[in-house]
Amino acid sequence: MRIPMPFTQPRPRALFAMGRPHRDALFPPAAVQELTRHVDIVPQFVAEDFDRVPDLAAVELLITSWGCPPLDTAALARMPALKAVVHAAGSVKHHVTEACWDRGLLVSTAAAANALPVAEYTVAAVLFANKRVLEIGGLYREHRAALDWAAHFPGFGNYRRTVGVVGASLVGRRVLELLSPYDFDLVVADPHLDPVRARSLGARLAGLDEMMTVCDVVSLHAPALPETHHLMDARRLSLLRDGATLINTARGSLVDTRALTAEASAGRIHAILDVTDPEVLPAASPLYSLPNVLLTPHIAGSLGGELQRITRSALDEIERYCAGRGFAHAVTRDVLTTSA
Repeated sequence: MRIPMPFTQPRPRALFAMGRPHRDALFPPAAVQELTRHVDIVPQFVAEDFDRVPDLAAVELLITSWGCPPLDTAALARMPALKAVVHAAGSVKHHVTEACWDRGLLVSTAAAANALPVAEYTVAAVLFANKRVLEIGGLYREHRAALDWAAHFPGFGNYRRTVGVVGASLVGRRVLELLSPYDFDLVVADPHLDPVRARSLGARLAGLDEMMTVCDVVSLHAPALPETHHLMDARRLSLLRDGATLINTARGSLVDTRALTAEASAGRIHAILDVTDPEVLPAASPLYSLPNVLLTPHIAGSLGGELQRITRSALDEIERYCAGRGFAHAVTRDVLTTSA
């Protein structure tokens, strides 16, 4: 008697498409071992362009990250079997094109996983800003003696301060969540939000100009869109109250760098900037040395051990796809028009 063999679904052919350093950081041996239980992949091969990729026509699933080449019409024509893209990073705007949506590709992102360290950085920035930690630390280093800090920074501290969040994005919502246990008055500005939804996020909805006039700290979490270019221009920055702090962990293009430099150089406002326009400021920029400005080199997002959270998100999405279930963090064409 012949015993029937159990039916096993063939594993989909997958391909890494990203910068090689990112593949090495995101998919160490343990992650690759788990990945190969779900897909047929050559772990050592990373497509940094699609010009010289063997068996590209058989690829059903792309695993992408920073450095993935654009999935334009020409690239997709070489991948007739491609059905899905799992992005092990945040925004997919750099490589997912209109041709992908026309093709009906399924797209997933690890943006939610990447949002947490950005939100954590922001919360730390808010707390340090209101406490004037950076400025006090600088003065202490300079004088090496006890000073009257309250005289230098009247009213400093975090109790009952008003904090504004511009953009109820993944990061913006997470920032509001993480700030909720503190004694803050929270304000949110977002044209796609209504007052009821704002209250559910623990904040009061306000217009952007009003927010600028009432907040001690304003933190930017809006996407880079034509309508948000230089959202913080000279007029809007002038609305900030004296001593207020602007935080930008979103996109450098949201802020008019020249206008911000003028305000900060006058000492009227403070700024904590993880992103700038241009991404690396000229060496002569005053923003590097002003005591009321902190510049960091785009480190708010996932780095070091935080990358493991992104890897976990991508592996979970790949497992869902291979099991025939929908993505938990799907991206759609409509959502992408108003997000980062």
